[in-house]
Amino acid sequence: MGAASALFIAVFLACVVEAVEATTIVLAAGTARDWRSAGFGLGAALAVLAVIVAAAGPAVSEIPLRGLRVVVGALLLIFGLQWVRKAVLRASGHKALHDEDVLYARHLAAATGMQARRTGVIPDWYGFTLAFKGVLLEGLEVVFIVLTFGSNDHNIGLAGVAAVAAIAVVAAAGFAVKAPLARVPENTMKFIVGIMLTSFGVFWGAEGAGAHWPGSDAALLGIIPLVALYALGLVALLRRAGGPGSTTADPAGAAAGALR
Repeated sequence: MGAASALFIAVFLACVVEAVEATTIVLAAGTARDWRSAGFGLGAALAVLAVIVAAAGPAVSEIPLRGLRVVVGALLLIFGLQWVRKAVLRASGHKALHDEDVLYARHLAAATGMQARRTGVIPDWYGFTLAFKGVLLEGLEVVFIVLTFGSNDHNIGLAGVAAVAAIAVVAAAGFAVKAPLARVPENTMKFIVGIMLTSFGVFWGAEGAGAHWPGSDAALLGIIPLVALYALGLVALLRRAGGPGSTTADPAGAAAGALR
């Protein structure tokens, strides 16, 4: 797997996770409130994100590559380790699995209980703000992923294509069925994305600090499996230790739990 393929896969998977959450919120806003208002909120959020990308893109490209890799590596490590930590806790039974059905029901109940209020051309202000905030927050994470991954590899175009592909796939699936994307194995995806982000963080952070990896980009083929094995090892140890929701004590069960 080349560096370009690894970049595309990492960005695509990370953006799928964010797109699933954003789509779930928009679906809840449209179903419980008003589809036009949810659409306005979606459009407004995308416009704000476009301005942010236009402003931040050139600024990122001006940062010296070595300094950029240190900063990006550190940020990805923080981001990736948080995802790995949550994924390990979920897989070992110490934290509830992320459930889009529950998230959808929560947003739906909150939206249904609010009184409609028209503002200008927007039929329902609450539906608008719910969709706007959800898309903006998740979209900012997508922008962060695209700019950091893409600028570091001098391939923002490929990172952008991966992000657009992820968003298009999730949005099409969500609005085709008009239901939360509960069938998307988001817990599995978060586990994989956490491993990928952590691996890239280690790789780029070390390069930015002046280290030279054996085989250059090919070193990722060794780093990614090592991070994955370490995470699965933590799952096995936590399951053996027992705790809330623990159901098995063997490594095979731990690995299966990590991929639920």
